[in-house]
Amino acid sequence: METILLKQIQMPLMSWFEENARVLPWREHPLPYFVWVSEIMLQQTRVEAVKPYFARFTEALPDIRTLAQCPEDQLLKLWEGLGYYNRVRNMKKAAKIVMEQYAGQLPYRYEELLKLPGIGSYTAGAIASIAYGQAVPAVDGNVLRVISRITEDSEDIAKQSVKKKTEEALLAVMPRECPGTFNQALMELGAMVCVPNGFPLCGQCPVRHLCRANLDQRQSEFPVKAGKKARRIEERTVLVIRDSVHAALRRRPSRGLLAGLYELPNWEGRLGPEEALAKTEESGFSPIRIWPLAEAKHIFSHVEWHMSGYFVLVEEKDEDFRGECDVSDNCGIFFPEPERIKKEYPIPAAFSAYTEYLFQIPDAPDEG
Repeated sequence: METILLKQIQMPLMSWFEENARVLPWREHPLPYFVWVSEIMLQQTRVEAVKPYFARFTEALPDIRTLAQCPEDQLLKLWEGLGYYNRVRNMKKAAKIVMEQYAGQLPYRYEELLKLPGIGSYTAGAIASIAYGQAVPAVDGNVLRVISRITEDSEDIAKQSVKKKTEEALLAVMPRECPGTFNQALMELGAMVCVPNGFPLCGQCPVRHLCRANLDQRQSEFPVKAGKKARRIEERTVLVIRDSVHAALRRRPSRGLLAGLYELPNWEGRLGPEEALAKTEESGFSPIRIWPLAEAKHIFSHVEWHMSGYFVLVEEKDEDFRGECDVSDNCGIFFPEPERIKKEYPIPAAFSAYTEYLFQIPDAPDEG
């Protein structure tokens, strides 16, 4: 990559950023902890979607000490809706290490940040440059896209070798007096102007006069990225099982997809009403009535769930029926009140099409 070309983008890019940077809570107070939390949340999630999660999370867990001490169910509940729950589990692991080895302060050095669970080169670069002013790059998908267009680099940005090459190229031109501003300006340009989907907004770009893809009218050819492997399709049937005051949940195993989270009872395959009633009875309930709910779809990284659903109204259970779940694997179905579910039990977004029925009984369809 050409050092001279990348050096030339510095001034126009940072001038543009000064005038156009979005006001974001983690930018207003770029404490190391806030930068860390925001960057983990922003991975594969839009900025506007992250704002309320960031506010909720940092209000409940304002520093590394509270994060390190947070019970897992509360932690996952705070993360509920963001997905990729191992990210927040790794944050807690890292917070414990920071408390034990760094007196509760995220380490200053980029190399030390890289040793913490869940912190890769991008996150370490963001924390080190934005919070601590270290001249290190922070290369994410936005930055890879911007640089590939500016330099007309036709290598596959999904390759780790290309990311490494981009980091080295940016390190060579990193302004020592304001590295965090430079990194954020590149990220912002990729998020707001040199966009991933559709044609880039070149008319708004402060470095369009330097961008080779723009000058050659080849913007749509970059970045180059290998196609993803097709996802596996799984059919599942989800049951919302309720009486007048309780709703059924179960806890997933501690390993595998959505590990340790709570879910609505569900089974592989597309069950008919009679099969769904049989599953309800096998789970210890006495069904009164069943009716179908809308179909839904949820996409994970490597698998796609195609879901059908039923609402099953059941008879009330005896008081000694298991009312809560312990932390062991495969704890079975339990039957808490909806208000407890809302406050205490993290349910992944995969079930979002059905979770509203935990809190209100839908109207039964007309039988005529």
